[in-house]
Amino acid sequence: MALNRRDFLKSSAAVAAASAVGIAIPQEAQAKAKEAELGWRWDKAACRFCGTGCGIMLATKEGRIVAVKGDPAAPVNRGLNCIKGYFNAKIMYGADRLKTPLLRMNDKGEFDKKGKFKPVSWQRAFDEMEKHAKKALKESGPEGVAVFASGQYTVMEGYAAQKMMKAGFRSNAIDPNARHCMASAVVGFYQTFGIDEPSGCYDDIEITDTIVTWGSNMAEMHPILWSRVTDRKLSNPDKVKVVNIQTYTHRTCDLGDFNIIFSPNTDLALWNYIAHEIVFNHPEAIDWNFVKENIVFAAGPTNIGYGMRRAGEKSLKEGKYTAKEMETISKEMSKKISAKEAPALAPYGYKEGDVMKNTAGTLKHWKISFEEYKKSLEPFTLDYVAKIAKGDPNESLESFKKKLKDLVALYIEKDRKVVSFWTMGMNQHTRGTWVNTLSYNVHFLLNKQALPGNGAFSLTGQPSACGTAREVGTFCHRLPADMMVKNPKHRAKAEKIWGLPAGTLNPVGNQHIMKIHRDIEDGVVKFAWVNVCNAYQDSANAKHWIKAAREMDNFIVTSDGYPGISAMVSDLVLPSAMIYEKWGAYGNAERRTQHWRQQVLPVGDAMSDTWQWMEFSKRFTVKDLWGEYTLRNGKKLPNVIADAKKMGYKEDTTMFEILYANKGKEYKIDLNKFPQKGFDNSECIGDSRNVKGGDGKVFKGYGFMVHQYLFEEYASFGRGHGHDLAPFEVYHKVRGLKWPVVDGKETQWRFNVKYDPYAAKAVKKSGSKSTHAFYGPLAKNILQGTLTGPDKKLGKYALPNKAKIFARPYMDPPEMPDENYDTWLCTGRVLEHWHSGTMTMRVPELYRAVPEALCYMHPKDAKAKGLKRGELAWVESRRGKVKARIETRGRNRPPQGLVFIPWFDEKVFINKVCLDATCPMSKQTDYKKCAVKITKA
Repeated sequence: MALNRRDFLKSSAAVAAASAVGIAIPQEAQAKAKEAELGWRWDKAACRFCGTGCGIMLATKEGRIVAVKGDPAAPVNRGLNCIKGYFNAKIMYGADRLKTPLLRMNDKGEFDKKGKFKPVSWQRAFDEMEKHAKKALKESGPEGVAVFASGQYTVMEGYAAQKMMKAGFRSNAIDPNARHCMASAVVGFYQTFGIDEPSGCYDDIEITDTIVTWGSNMAEMHPILWSRVTDRKLSNPDKVKVVNIQTYTHRTCDLGDFNIIFSPNTDLALWNYIAHEIVFNHPEAIDWNFVKENIVFAAGPTNIGYGMRRAGEKSLKEGKYTAKEMETISKEMSKKISAKEAPALAPYGYKEGDVMKNTAGTLKHWKISFEEYKKSLEPFTLDYVAKIAKGDPNESLESFKKKLKDLVALYIEKDRKVVSFWTMGMNQHTRGTWVNTLSYNVHFLLNKQALPGNGAFSLTGQPSACGTAREVGTFCHRLPADMMVKNPKHRAKAEKIWGLPAGTLNPVGNQHIMKIHRDIEDGVVKFAWVNVCNAYQDSANAKHWIKAAREMDNFIVTSDGYPGISAMVSDLVLPSAMIYEKWGAYGNAERRTQHWRQQVLPVGDAMSDTWQWMEFSKRFTVKDLWGEYTLRNGKKLPNVIADAKKMGYKEDTTMFEILYANKGKEYKIDLNKFPQKGFDNSECIGDSRNVKGGDGKVFKGYGFMVHQYLFEEYASFGRGHGHDLAPFEVYHKVRGLKWPVVDGKETQWRFNVKYDPYAAKAVKKSGSKSTHAFYGPLAKNILQGTLTGPDKKLGKYALPNKAKIFARPYMDPPEMPDENYDTWLCTGRVLEHWHSGTMTMRVPELYRAVPEALCYMHPKDAKAKGLKRGELAWVESRRGKVKARIETRGRNRPPQGLVFIPWFDEKVFINKVCLDATCPMSKQTDYKKCAVKITKA
């Protein structure tokens, strides 16, 4: 029977979906599916969207992706996809896909910051980038060249970008948008464990008895994981309990045995309440053998501010911030202790009405006794916590108290396994690092961490926020495999692997994403490049950064597949190859690394970000970049040109030759060998499009296996150091592996002697009989003291193989509703769209499903403000306002006093309204709470 193309696809998709869920398939349907798939090439890949790490299968025919289905062999999703996952192919074929570089020019063909975008060659694009990058270096030094990087980079892209920035430009002003989503979790890991990434894995879902979500709408943000949670719950509904702790009701709450709606920021109090109940009322629940063997107690300063601009900064002195904005910003310098937070701060020496003078956030902390920790918990009684934390004014206090007691009962039940999941609710938080560490406190006291079915587990937001931002180390302060730019031993190791003269790397890494924006506004950063993100839509207080980009003396470049807000703000736009138009790898939230091959050629003249970085590196020589620089803090980067010559380099040796080509040629092109055989490889051998490269000539490829080289060199940092990765070719045979991969085997539960070879080795070396070893090396030699400060007389305390329980109080956020701005604003995502909507808003099916961002509001609030469902309203903060349509019956159901608006819609540009306060320790922005007023439009 003849089938048209539409029927072909429908038949194939139906059979794939039925197979994934175990439905028997009629023979006729199977025959139709086989006929539909004639001539298709299927290959495995990773999904482009969230940090879950689902595996997909892609079908290509005649140079185009024709079908996508879930990969039944992938252990994460087991053949299922969410609605976004099924449209992985369509994100690449939007009508306005960028196909050639675009430069702002005047009528004479010259660059003009106020000119119109006009097509240019890659050669002209790199000419302009070279000129402006060299100008920035001359005027501001390495701190003047910056990159807005991404948790959506492939591993290879991020590693290539990092090498050129940190080793070439000697600039640490590269920071991923993962700063916005995972930085607080990272600092929480570092402070608690001494090493990054979670100890558990997704298999915990099928093993646990209890799932507690904290500020995580898993049903929409991690839908495949939520399908596993749902399956676990329904498989044993009486035993398995689900509790959701949120600031508003959403789809995840539909499965909950009970749901706790709390007032924004008081999750700090809730975690402390659970610990208070354990320590004061259920001490028998504490596993003292585990605690004494594996844990120490710690505290840090409380007057750390809110990560906003500080007095004396250039733009504040120049009056670029309004009086209304300064009402909030002034709290960065000092604040008055409120009645709400005073009891929590009493053990630290504060009382209501005291003025707390803030010092910019610090990571310093010190060891305290258990008695001091217990003192920090004293205020967190049921009465106090219920009073400050109840988030729904229509819920009775007694009902709320009962839920809190029931929550404690689930955590402390002796043989009950508990997994605590969280995402942005705890991470996008002005005390994000604190609340992350508080989660481990409860699990440690009960010995319910790093065990199958037990653990506090941070869920990553982006597809490679773990693999590329964290593990590769594209943060401003990091190097690969948990190494830090400020550590001279770490810099020396990187310099050796990268073939650099000693002293090349810059030890100052403080230009996080918000600082890069502020440095552009202050006129320090003169050249900024946006990679695989939408920095001018995804940053809070966006009006300031857009104005600075357009009006300051700078040059802004955006590499993207589509003309989003960042592209429109820029001076030069570069067309980037999208995910399946290049080879790549991602690392997901359970430490699983996955690779894929290039499936199709990029559209137009688009090229991968890896290629863009490598081509750009050809424009800079030893003489251009490796002279002496003086940084803003007075530190000098030495002139290393003479030492470079001793290593065999010349003054005109390019960064391409040093950073990429000199070792890359060890990795041969072999088109007859797996995994290269049968697949395109635009960077390595060029392709039939005959794209003209940075030199104006047809690009014929680099002549070596770039992807393998970049991956293997990056992997060399972690092998033997607890970050072991398998060889490049292995990942093309398997559906990902959870690192550390030791002797070919992945690790499911880290720090647990039974499952983690590094933990077993550490315990054997120490001679202990412990079941765990928290072997992370960072912050493991600290001062001792009390809640109010360290005592240097006591000396330092070494913590080999130990983790920490932290005393962290509740504190108010810097901006709360008042008589002028009477409503909390929370922002986030919806199931159908991804981040800024740059890709998903161009998929017709996803656009039709959710064509605009709505203002979700309680019906009583809408009535009180004279608003009706479907009407437009102004949502206004001290920073700006947007128009949004009111929704009172939708999937998101806020309590009175709070509204929720997703940020995918550039027409409802909610990040103009948001506050750019951050956790002062992690520098992660708090998008979950600021004060707004809502009026009829």
